[in-house]
Amino acid sequence: MSDLPSTIRVLVAEDNALERSTLVDLLGALGHMVVAEVESGTEAIEKAQQFTPDAVLLDMHMPGASGVQAAEEIAAALPGTAVVLITGDLSLTLSTADVLRSTAVALLPKPTPPTTLDATLRMAVTRARELLSARREAAEAKAQLEARKLIERAKGILMRRTGSSEQEAYRIMQRSSQDRSVRMVDIARAVIESEPGMKV
Repeated sequence: MSDLPSTIRVLVAEDNALERSTLVDLLGALGHMVVAEVESGTEAIEKAQQFTPDAVLLDMHMPGASGVQAAEEIAAALPGTAVVLITGDLSLTLSTADVLRSTAVALLPKPTPPTTLDATLRMAVTRARELLSARREAAEAKAQLEARKLIERAKGILMRRTGSSEQEAYRIMQRSSQDRSVRMVDIARAVIESEPGMKV
């Protein structure tokens, strides 16, 4: 993605002080900025909301809230933030439910080679932003479709009430929208709600 910054703002959540320090140093050496370092899942959730980092590196096993629990809460509060899980437990497997709940982009072993960590963070941030953009576009498309449906219903009501044509009914709403500086969809809602027994 062309607008991906060269410096990624990262929150590090790792309960082992030595491993946390190593990760922080490594991220700095890679040119990234550590906005906060914490030792529990609960702190990770709080600090993520405070600093809104580009990415969160979460240890799977932490006191307070596990990596998956923390990832789930961070993803819900900050859908544009990338989540990367890390673990020293090589036997660890994630269930499908864990993957869906955490919305984590990757699970890295500890220690992670610097080039792997850098590439994974960059990919994770890019994917998180693309996903957020896609969700916003889908939400906008849904809202536009809903608005069109309401306008069509309101047009039908106005045509029946006034005996006007479809174009005339549309123009009535358009003029009303311009005169009141209100969106067309809000005029349509008002028309529908003014009809006995009708609900939006």
